[in-house]
Amino acid sequence: MALSKQTIAQLAEHLESCQLQVRDTPKITDEHPEMDWDDAYAVQDAILARKLARGARLVGLKAGLTSHAKMQQMGVTAPVFGFLVDEFSVAEGAAVKAGELIQPKVEPEIAFVLKHPLKGPGCHIGAVLAATDFVLPGIEVIDSRYRDFKFDLKSVVADNTSASRFVVGGRPMRVQDVDLRTVGLVLEKNGQPVALGAGAAVLGHPAAAVAALANHLGARGQEIPTGTLILSGGATEAVSVQAGDAVALRVQGMGSVGLRFT
Repeated sequence: MALSKQTIAQLAEHLESCQLQVRDTPKITDEHPEMDWDDAYAVQDAILARKLARGARLVGLKAGLTSHAKMQQMGVTAPVFGFLVDEFSVAEGAAVKAGELIQPKVEPEIAFVLKHPLKGPGCHIGAVLAATDFVLPGIEVIDSRYRDFKFDLKSVVADNTSASRFVVGGRPMRVQDVDLRTVGLVLEKNGQPVALGAGAAVLGHPAAAVAALANHLGARGQEIPTGTLILSGGATEAVSVQAGDAVALRVQGMGSVGLRFT
């Protein structure tokens, strides 16, 4: 690690304050170009610790930048991982206050819920499918705290991969009853299709993103516990939203899920 514990704590306080106070900031590597990957995840961990200390509950994990479309859109080449706490969770069909977000975008996802724990290294798609209780549609609302969505990969990791809100719903499916590689997704905004994709857009298979997450945590001596909800990453480019928009995701064989912005 290149940064001191004090600097990591200060950066965590800064980024979380930007989220809570709805204000943006230049990417943190501008002032700390020496920041390495361990530092970036240490800042993310410190943000989670701040939230847990105030009574938040950890409700899931997420993979980000897992589709080729998203990597191209963001100018990056590798997936990243983050956490989900209860303050991010939105009920199906409920409203999200756009004024609580800086520059929100939505992306369609396939969510996994585990019936067995997963731990790397060596986790693979087969292990993920065997450990999965069910999958279901999800919409993640991302909201980078970095000005104009301009960041590098280490900065976005520190910022908890732009996590802000999410909703899951639709019809839960057993993995043996759906081909997650070929399943089609349609993201609609105000009744009009705005993004189309398939499960294979996520690293060739959405379960590959979950395996990558398990291997990432395994390298840190951690595992994905039983019952964990995991967002496997956007299957299309992210779509900007604002107050007045209604968003729905339709996944082949899994029904639909939606939310509104007010």
